[in-house]
Amino acid sequence: QQEKEDLQGKLKLREHLSQTAGKSEATPAPSKNIDLEMKQLQCKLKNLNNEITKQSTTVKSLKNEVQEKEERVQELQAKISRLERDLNMKRHLIENLRSRLKANQENEKTSNETLESLERKVKALAEDCSNKKTSIDSLKQRLSVATKERSQYEQMYHKAKDELEQKDLKLTNLESKMIETECAMTELETTASQQLHGLAKQSGQALETVQKKLLLSNDKVEEFVTFVKALTRELQHSVQELRTKIKQAKKMEEVRVCQKGLSQESVQLAASILNVTTTDLEEILEVEDDKETAKTKMEFEKDKEWLQYIQKLLEAQFPFASYLMDAILEKLSEKKKLVEEYSSLVKHT
Repeated sequence: QQEKEDLQGKLKLREHLSQTAGKSEATPAPSKNIDLEMKQLQCKLKNLNNEITKQSTTVKSLKNEVQEKEERVQELQAKISRLERDLNMKRHLIENLRSRLKANQENEKTSNETLESLERKVKALAEDCSNKKTSIDSLKQRLSVATKERSQYEQMYHKAKDELEQKDLKLTNLESKMIETECAMTELETTASQQLHGLAKQSGQALETVQKKLLLSNDKVEEFVTFVKALTRELQHSVQELRTKIKQAKKMEEVRVCQKGLSQESVQLAASILNVTTTDLEEILEVEDDKETAKTKMEFEKDKEWLQYIQKLLEAQFPFASYLMDAILEKLSEKKKLVEEYSSLVKHT
C-alpha cells in the first residue's frame, strides 16, 4: 500500500510536469519519455493492485485456516478433558478394587480365626465323647454285675424249689397231721407260679414296646438327617446361584462402562500419560478377572468345608442342635447379604 501511494504520488507529479511542459512548449522528445514512464508506472500500479488482491485473498484463506485450527484445538481440548475425567474414574475404580481386596483379606483372617475356634470346639466335643464312652463302659460293667446277681438269685430260687420238693416228699410220708400243710403249700406254689408267668409276660411285652419305639426313633432320626442334608444342599445351591448372578451383573456393569469408555486413540493417550504400553494398561484393567477366579475358588472351598462340618455334626453324638443351628444361621445370613448386594446391583444397573 505504501508503494502504491508512492507510485500514485509519482504519477501525479509526472502529470503535473507534463502539463507544465505542454504549457512551456518544450521539445517533443522529453514528452515522449514522460508518457513512457507514465505507462510503466500505470503497469506497475496494476501489478501492485493485483498483488494486493492476491494477498487479501491469501489473508482471508489464512484467517479461515486459523479459525478452523482454533475450532480443532477446542475440540481436542474437550476430548482431552473427557479423557482426563475417564482416567480419574478409572483411578477411582482401581482404588475401590484395592480397598475391596483389603476387605476380602480381612474377611479371610476372620474366617481363619473362626475356623480355629471351631477346631477347638471339635476337640472339646471329642473329649466329651470320650468321657461319655467311659461312662457307658462303666454302666455296661454295672449291668453285667446286675445280670450276674440275677443269675445267682435264680440259682438260689431253683435250690429253694428243690428243697421244697424234697420237703414235699417228706411231708407226703407223714400222715394225716401234715395233709393240711401240704394243701397250703401246693396252693402257695400255684400262686407263685402264676405270678412268675405274669411277670415274664409283662417283661416280654415291655421289651417289644421298647424295641418298637427304638425302631421308630431310628426312622425319625434318619428322616431328620435326610431333611438337614437336603436343606444344606439347597442353601448352598441358592448361595452359589446368587454369587453367579452377582458376577454376571458386575460383568454387565463393566461392559456398560467399557462401551461408554475410551476408544483406541484414547487408550493410547492414557497409556502415554501413564508412561506404560497399551497391553500393560489392559492388564491393569483386567487384573480383577484373576482376583474373581481366586475368590470363587475360596468360596467353593468354604462351602465344601461348611458341608463337611454339617456332616460331622450329624455324625457326632448328642447334643449338637445348637451348633447345627449356628451353622445354618450363618449360611442364611450370608445368603441375605448376597441378596441385598444383588438387589443393589440390579437397581444401579
